[in-house]
Amino acid sequence: MTFFDSDVVRAEIVHINELQEKLYSKMFSFYTMGKQDKLDHVELLKTLIDKQKILYARLSLSDDPEAIKMKHNIVKSATMLGMPENVDMNVIFSNMEKLIDHMKDQVEQTGNID
Repeated sequence: MTFFDSDVVRAEIVHINELQEKLYSKMFSFYTMGKQDKLDHVELLKTLIDKQKILYARLSLSDDPEAIKMKHNIVKSATMLGMPENVDMNVIFSNMEKLIDHMKDQVEQTGNID
């Protein structure tokens, strides 16, 4: 069985895609949302990052060629977005988690993100 034949992996990828679609569909209306909707949106971001982090860890542990290719593509995409070539993706995930926590704190305190 290959990495992507796993029911768990396929279900997680579907869930990640659903979260991304939901977040992207409301991304441009974020600043017009009420406080609770903004907090819900930030919580979805946190859930997405958590799921991506777990998938990346699974990819890193796999020796399946398709998993290795997907991991390489993730790193390549991060590089195309301006991340250094040799940066550890776990550092990126950690920084994203901190940013999301900061966003949540700002929304809770002010209702906005500055």
